[in-house]
Amino acid sequence: MSGENIKHHCGIFGIYNHPHAARITQLGLFALQHRGEEAAGICTSDSSDLYLVKKMGHVGEVFDEESFAQLPGKNAIGHVRYSTTGSSTLLNAQPCKVDYSRGQIAIAHNGNLVNAQILRAELEAYGSIFGSTIDSEVFVHMIAKPSYRSHEEGVIGAAKRAKGAFSLVLLTEDHLFGVRDPQGFRPLCLGKLGNSYVLASETCAFDLIEAEFIREIEPGEIVVIDSKGLRSHFPFKDEKPAKAQCIFEHVYFARPDSTIFNDSVAFVRENLGRQLAKEHPVDADIVIPVPDSGSFAAMGYSRESGIPLSHGFVRNHYIGRTFISPSEAGRLLKVKIKLNPIRQVVEGKRVIVVDDSIVRGNTARSRVKLLRGAGAKEVHMRISGPPHISPCFYGIDFPSKKELLAANNSMEDIKKFLNVDSLGYLSLEGMLGATTQNPKDFCAACYTGKYPTKIYDSDDKYKLEHKRNTCKI
Repeated sequence: MSGENIKHHCGIFGIYNHPHAARITQLGLFALQHRGEEAAGICTSDSSDLYLVKKMGHVGEVFDEESFAQLPGKNAIGHVRYSTTGSSTLLNAQPCKVDYSRGQIAIAHNGNLVNAQILRAELEAYGSIFGSTIDSEVFVHMIAKPSYRSHEEGVIGAAKRAKGAFSLVLLTEDHLFGVRDPQGFRPLCLGKLGNSYVLASETCAFDLIEAEFIREIEPGEIVVIDSKGLRSHFPFKDEKPAKAQCIFEHVYFARPDSTIFNDSVAFVRENLGRQLAKEHPVDADIVIPVPDSGSFAAMGYSRESGIPLSHGFVRNHYIGRTFISPSEAGRLLKVKIKLNPIRQVVEGKRVIVVDDSIVRGNTARSRVKLLRGAGAKEVHMRISGPPHISPCFYGIDFPSKKELLAANNSMEDIKKFLNVDSLGYLSLEGMLGATTQNPKDFCAACYTGKYPTKIYDSDDKYKLEHKRNTCKI
C-alpha cells in the first residue's frame, strides 16, 4: 500500500459458552491481526467475575500460558488495536473493563464516534471520571448511567446516544453483546462453533477456528447472547438512516479471504482491477502488484487487459514496527527493506504497478525510484480507487487534508512528483460498481468529502488528550 501512515483501525472478537474461550479468542485475534498491530487484549467471564489481560504488541507476543491461567471462563471478548482516537499506550488498549453499580462490563470497539467530545463533556459534568483518552470509554460511562435498570437497557440507551462508526462486542458476567451502528460503517459478523455463538469483525476469523458463518449483524442491530440463546433489538428501526458501509474495507483493509458487506473481498478486488484496466489501459509488458493489498486488483487488471501478471516485488514480512527514518535516504531504505524489486523481472520492461491508494505519495515515489533503479523501461502507476481528498472520521487514521497528495495537487503534478510515465486512478463509479451491492449503501467520504453524518468533533486522533491537557489545574 502506498498510503504511508494510513493505519488499520481495530479488530474485535467475542465468543459465548466455550470451554476454551480465551484460547479460541486468541486464535480469532490472530486472524484479525491485520486490523491492528499496536496492542491486544482478552477479557473473559466465568459467570461471576471478569478477567482481563492486555498488553502492547502483537497477539503472539501478548498471550502465553501464564496469560491463559489468568483468563478462566466460557465467555470472552478480544481486541487488536490501532489507535484512531487516543495515543498508543497500554492505558488506551482494549478491552476496557469497569466495575459499576450493576456489576462488571467490558467493551471492545471498532470505529470512531464523531460526538465523543460532546458526550464526554456531558458525562464529566455529571461526575464521571475517565481513565483513558479513547472514545470507547464513553460507551462504558453511558451504559453505567443510573437511569438504566440493566446492562441490556444501558447498552441500548448508549447506542442510541452515540453518533458515528461503532461495531462493538461487550461482555458482562453472563451476557455477550454485539452492537453495530445504524449506518453499518464497520463490519460485524455472527457465527456458530458447536453450541457456542461467535462474533468477529471478519469471517476469516471463523475460518481459522472452523466456525460456521451465519450472517452479518445488521446495521442498527444489537444482539444479546446468554444462557437462553440469542435475541436481537433494533432500536433504530423507526429512524431508518441510510447505510454507509466503508468501501475502503473492500479496497484495502479487510483480508481477501473474508466476506464482508455480503461480498467476497477477493471478488471485489479483482473487479476493481478489471474496471481499472477498462478505464486506464496502457501498452506494457507486465503487470505487477504492490503486495499484498494490490495483488487481487493486479490479477484483475492482468486478466482484463491480457498483459501478463508478474511478481516484481518481494516483500519482507519481518520489519520491526518502530523503524523510522525522516530523511529521504532513510525513507528509500525503509521502502527497500519492505519491498525489494526483482531486477530479472522488471529490467527492460514497461511495467504497470497496481496499488490500492496513494496518500502522501512519498512511499509510492520511492517504489518508482527502486523500479527504475532495477532497470524498468517505463513505469505506469494504476490505483484501484479514486484519489483520497478528505480525512476519515469513522475509524481510519488518514492524514489531515493538508497532507493528502491528491487534495492539494493536480493529476499532472502528482504524475511528475511520482516520476511515472502515466498515472490512472479508478473512478468513483467504477469502484462502487465493483461490489454486488447498491452503490448508495457505501461511505466514500475519503474520496468525495461528503460525510454521511454530521461531524461534531475534530479529525485529530488526540482530541480527548488535548482536552485533558487543557483542563489540568
